[in-house]
Amino acid sequence: MKKLSILGSTGSIGVQTLEIVDRFRDRFEVAALGAGRNVALMKEQIVRFRPRVVSVLSEEIAETLSRQVSEPVEILHGIEGLIRVATLDEATLVVSAVVGAIGLVPTLSAIKTGKTIALANKESLVMGGKIVMEEAQKRGVAILPIDSEHSAIFQSLVGHQKKDLSRIILTASGGPFLNYPANRLRDAPPEEALKHPRWDMGKKVTIDSATLMNKGLEIIEAHWLFDVPIDKIDVHVHPQSVVHSMVEYIDGAVVAQLGIADMRIPISYALAYPDRLNLALPALDFFETGQLTFVPPDPDRFPCLELAKRAISIGETMPAVLNAANEVAVDAYLRRKIRFAAIPELVEMAMTAHQVHPVMTAEDVLKADQWAREEARALLPDS
Repeated sequence: MKKLSILGSTGSIGVQTLEIVDRFRDRFEVAALGAGRNVALMKEQIVRFRPRVVSVLSEEIAETLSRQVSEPVEILHGIEGLIRVATLDEATLVVSAVVGAIGLVPTLSAIKTGKTIALANKESLVMGGKIVMEEAQKRGVAILPIDSEHSAIFQSLVGHQKKDLSRIILTASGGPFLNYPANRLRDAPPEEALKHPRWDMGKKVTIDSATLMNKGLEIIEAHWLFDVPIDKIDVHVHPQSVVHSMVEYIDGAVVAQLGIADMRIPISYALAYPDRLNLALPALDFFETGQLTFVPPDPDRFPCLELAKRAISIGETMPAVLNAANEVAVDAYLRRKIRFAAIPELVEMAMTAHQVHPVMTAEDVLKADQWAREEARALLPDS
């Protein structure tokens, strides 16, 4: 029986993780849950899964939740609450599924206490990949990827020798704007950007998919997860989202992981590894799928991809700046404070203004993160 702590339990990944837990009660048990503002959903999760500890965003939300539940549960809040959820003694597997920079410290704390990590919070590796992977190696902690692309790479590496790897090929759906008219792209509204053609994700991740920043962040994540140089990681736009990523070997063989576009597949693989769970999902129908196509990403339409490559090439605090400025820009776009084309423009301005510093501790990363947020907000209209 694996006992889980889930960071981000009311988000898309967290909800689907709990669906799997509910179905396989003989294999999984919930020890703790961490979430943000969704009191109604957290209340339902407490009643259904009986965690010992939960955490929400603020003290006010915690007080509201405590008035609504009668179950014996410890209700905490803030970053301290997330750390408590991540480090709870009885938890053996921590699902890190919060979105954004807030995931770094709880994930690192879980690693320091020896927990196995099922990782969906890519920002932990984007911002602090060096310290996260060093700590995981030091503690002998396994980090199992949940992102569909990184799970695909992980599966495609099984049974092969690292020395034989030639390159990693990350696939990208191209998002909602792959074929969007160029003359309308600069001013594309949020409601259009949120119409992802293949995946059901949260708002922030969906906008990142629309800009291809999500793929840029995944390049950085793959670099740290698999210890592969950036020049050996390529991106192929694959609109059908059937091939979730590939690994090419030195003899020319390419190993790929294919499947329907359903996040429960990589989530369940991380939860049950090295086993697989019978999810009873629809089979991939190759006849219905038809042709599989691949095209290179267009750097003119999607400059965020090159910004991410530049950030990891510079290294140190620059990826943290990239990530933080992007979070500010995406939030501003969703609030209609800036147009779509301003997202990469704001990120690039913050990166240009940044003086790079070495990363030795989480505090170094968090300082860069805070600087970038302040810089990016100052660049917003009417700031």
